[in-house]
Amino acid sequence: EVLADILHRRPAEKARPELRWADLSEEQTDALEAVTAGPEELELVRASGFKRWPPRLPEQPIFYPVTNEEYAIQIARRWNVKDSGVGYVTRFRVRKNFMDHYPLEKVGGREHMEWWIPAEELETLNDNIVGLIEVIGEYRS
Repeated sequence: EVLADILHRRPAEKARPELRWADLSEEQTDALEAVTAGPEELELVRASGFKRWPPRLPEQPIFYPVTNEEYAIQIARRWNVKDSGVGYVTRFRVRKNFMDHYPLEKVGGREHMEWWIPAEELETLNDNIVGLIEVIGEYRS
């Protein structure tokens, strides 16, 4: 299924100013995050009305949103495309006071920063999403 088809079925969202990665500061009430998804996971996000992430698979003990689009694109291209032929990059906001409970983990270069949310806490993260999960990129082999 192509991105245009998925977005076509997306529920209408109230207009809001575009939020860019650079717009965030320590004083913001929301943290901006990115997550990559394959086609099956994105279909489950779509089924939730672009409001929730599906439960992790048994082999996925953590949910790891990343802090920047550049890193998310790297993951989509290197892993999602390799595994399923297509990878999507999403962007969403989470209440900062919730994310403050999770330290940032540096897993490589300076742009490789991510939060590690235990799978059993994903529903609480979902409850703290502000607005909708947006698909901002599609990558294919």
